[in-house]
Amino acid sequence: MAIRFAAIGLAHGHIFDMTRRLQEAGAELVACWDDDPVNLAAFARAYPAAETVRTTSALLEDRTIDLIVSAAIHNERAALGMRAMHHDKDFLCTKPGFTTLEQLAEVRRVQAVTGRRYIVYFGERFGNPATVRASELVHTGAIGRVVHMDGFGPHRLFGRVERPAWVFQRERYGGILNDLASHQIDQFLHFTGSQRAEIVAATVANHHHPHFPNFEDYGELLLRSDTATGFIRVDWLSPAGLNTWGDVRLFLLGTQGYIEVRKTWDVQGRAGADHLFWVDSDGERYLAAAATPLPFMRDFLADLRQRTEIAVTQAHVFQVAELALRAQTHAQRLTHA
Repeated sequence: MAIRFAAIGLAHGHIFDMTRRLQEAGAELVACWDDDPVNLAAFARAYPAAETVRTTSALLEDRTIDLIVSAAIHNERAALGMRAMHHDKDFLCTKPGFTTLEQLAEVRRVQAVTGRRYIVYFGERFGNPATVRASELVHTGAIGRVVHMDGFGPHRLFGRVERPAWVFQRERYGGILNDLASHQIDQFLHFTGSQRAEIVAATVANHHHPHFPNFEDYGELLLRSDTATGFIRVDWLSPAGLNTWGDVRLFLLGTQGYIEVRKTWDVQGRAGADHLFWVDSDGERYLAAAATPLPFMRDFLADLRQRTEIAVTQAHVFQVAELALRAQTHAQRLTHA
C-alpha cells in the first residue's frame, strides 16, 4: 500500500524536490497547506493534484495520511513535527530540523513516547548522486578507513533566488552552522562510521552584510570522533560570476586513498555536476557520477511501512542536530572594527 503524505509548510524550495522524489519512490501526495498564500499557490501550480486545505489541523486529523513533509520556516519545524507525531504520523522535513537545543530535547521526548519518526532530509547526501557513489566506494573499502573529512558548503545569497526576510533573522533561521553545516556534519558521521562526535572549535562571522546585523555569512568548525577528525566551512559569499549557486565539495581521506567530490560543477571545465575523483594505490580515476541511483526515498518509505531504519536511523538524525546546535551555540563570533 502506498504511503499517503501531505505537504505542510512550504516556505523553502526544498519542498518541491522532496515531494518529487517521494512521488517517484511511490508515495501519494494528498494535500498541501501553508499560511502564506504565495507559497501555497506556487506549490499548487507545481502539484495541481494536491488538495489545498484551509488549516493544518484538517490534515493532521486525517487518519488516512501517514506522513507529513515540511519545509516550513526553520524555527517552526519542531512544533509541527511534534504535532504530527502526536497525531500518529511520521514527519520528514528539510534541514535543519531544529533551531534550539530546547526544541531538540522536546522532540526527542515526543518521539520516544509516540514511536513515530522525525527525520531530517539531508539533501546534500541523500539527493546527490556523486555523494551516493562516494558512499558506495567507501562502503566497499575503496580508500580504506576514512580518518578525515573536509566539507565545503558555499552559497550565493543574492542573484538567481530572492531570499525572504526570515532568512536574515537569527531566531528564525537558526544561524549558519546549524543551517548549512548540518549537511556536512551528517556526512562526517556517515563516512567515518562515527556514532558520536564532539565540536572542537567553531567560528561564525558577518563579513560582508553589515546591513543585516543578525545575519551570519561565514561559519567554520572542527569536529572529532573516536576515530576521525573533520573540518567544515560554509558561507554565503559565492561570487556572482560563479555559474552555479555554490562550489560544493567533499574530501575524504582514507588509510588507503582519498576521494574528492565536486558536487555542483567542475573547476577544470567538465560539463554538469556530480564529479568524483578517486586515488588509491592503483592510480587516479575520474567518475562521472550523475547517473548514480538515489535509494533514500525508496528505503525511507520501506522503513515507514516496516518500522525499520535502513535509510537513516533516528539516532543519527538527532546526533547531527545536536552537534550543529552545539557548534552554533558555542561558536565564537568574529567582529569588525
